[in-house]
Amino acid sequence: MTTRAVKLTISLPRNLISLTDEIAQERKVSRSKVISSCLQEMAEKRKLAEMEEGYKAMAKENRRLAEEALPIVLETWPSWEGKP
Repeated sequence: MTTRAVKLTISLPRNLISLTDEIAQERKVSRSKVISSCLQEMAEKRKLAEMEEGYKAMAKENRRLAEEALPIVLETWPSWEGKP
């Protein structure tokens, strides 16, 4: 997804500026692209963490519902021991 860039002035420690410049030179991209890529990666990790949390919550709810339904299923389902 390409969006329109907006100028932003930020302050960073010198060591991060140096690291940004090293990465930019290695990848042959601008400082802005390096910082933008890092923020995008952080956003993706955040989204994955939120999804994982949601899946875990749903797993607990699904297990609770299954345990609640099990007695009813066992009462109504024929035995699988070869008997109808």
